Parts: sequence; C-alpha cells; structure tokens
Amino acid sequence: MSNLGQFDTDFYQSNYTIDNQEQNCNDSNAYENFYGSRKQPAGEQPPSAFVPPEMLMSPGYAGQFFQPASNLDYYSQSSYIDSFDEEPPLLEELGINFDHIWQKTLTVLNPLKPADGSIMNETDLTGPILFCVALGATLLLAGKVQFGYVYGMSAIGCLGIHALLNLMSSSGVSCGCVASVLGYCLLPMVILSSCAIFCSLQGIFGMVSALVIIGWCSLSASKIFISALDMEGQQLLIAYPCALLYGLFALLTVF
Repeated sequence: MSNLGQFDTDFYQSNYTIDNQEQNCNDSNAYENFYGSRKQPAGEQPPSAFVPPEMLMSPGYAGQFFQPASNLDYYSQSSYIDSFDEEPPLLEELGINFDHIWQKTLTVLNPLKPADGSIMNETDLTGPILFCVALGATLLLAGKVQFGYVYGMSAIGCLGIHALLNLMSSSGVSCGCVASVLGYCLLPMVILSSCAIFCSLQGIFGMVSALVIIGWCSLSASKIFISALDMEGQQLLIAYPCALLYGLFALLTVF
C-alpha cells in the first residue's frame, strides 16, 4: 500500500499551480476582449466609404446612368469616318465596270456602230477572259478539247498585233489594251462554236459561216483599234492581220 500511495503522489505531482491557472484565464479574457472589440453589433452599420460629390445623385435626377460626356475629338474625327462612305466600290477599284463591258459587247455585236475611243482604250480583261473560257467550253461540248490551243494562240496573237500596232501608230498602245480588244472581238467566234454543238460545220454552210464570222471579228477589232489610236484610213491594214488571227480560231471550230 505504501508503494501505491507513493505512485499516486508521483502521478499527480506537477509544476502547475493556481497562479498559472489565473494567468491563463486572464490571457483568454484579453484574447476575447481584443477580438470581440473588432466585431460589430448586428444593428450597427459599417462606416460609409468615401464617395466623390460628383457621383452623388440628387433626388430629381432623371437621366441615364454612366452617360459619357461629349468628346470633341470624336466629332473632329467624323470627317475621317465619313471618308469610308465616299470610297468607290470594290469592283470599280479592281477595274471591273459592267457598264463599259456591256458597251464594248454591243460595239462588237454591231460592226456598223461607231466605237467610243475613251472606253475602248481601257485595259479591261474581264470580258476577254470570259469569252475565251466560253469558246473553250463550247468546243468541249462539241467534243473538242482545245483549251491549250485557245490560250496559246490568244497570247501569241496579242503579242504580234501589239508589235504591229506600235509600228503603225505614233502614240503607241499597251499590250493590255490589245488583249482587251482582241478578246472582246472573239464573241462572234463563240457564236460559231455554239452552232458546232448542234450541227456539223464541215460543209458549204460551215465554210460560209466561218468566213462571215472571220470578217465580223476582224471588222470589229479594226474599227475599235482605229478609234482608240486615231488611225483613220488604216482600217483595212489592221483588219488583215486580225483576220489571220481569227482564221486560226475558225479552223479550230470547224475542224
């Protein structure tokens, strides 16, 4: 039993005293007072933040929220913004004018109609490319794959006529203008190749039709050239090389 009593005294022996307990109690009260003072009562409103006087609205304000003030720089740039509306259309910037294309087409279809030199002197390749593709397509429908011959003879013919016109005229002419005129005058040949789809041209009718189309194309091309280059009295001299060129396209169409 003496050993048991000694064990109890050793077990409960500690350095903890009443003074330490009071000190811990005082520390916990100080902790609660420190953090409790930072908590506000439920009914108390937090202090309001600083608000500039210009943001405070009067009770009679009837405008819109966050309405921006007038900016003088914005109105100074209005002329720059309006300049976009004054720009020409995209097709006109690319050089595609449907009115001029239609006038050139009517000039080719009517060999007796006088040509407008100011319009015919333009470098417009929209119509010529379209007519070259149409000629190749109609030949394809007739069972003749001649796209390479059409493009090759067109390029060589444009270079030859360009060199000849520069030798004959004093003002000179651009290669694009020559290609434009020769391409537009290819339209009657497209009509002949369209006829080859439905009937054979290897006969008297085909030969006569080919000669008429060759004369039509060469007469229209020479008329446009003398009007654009002021070469009065030289139409027959220009029509002869043009007839040789369009005769090659007629051979492709007939045979």
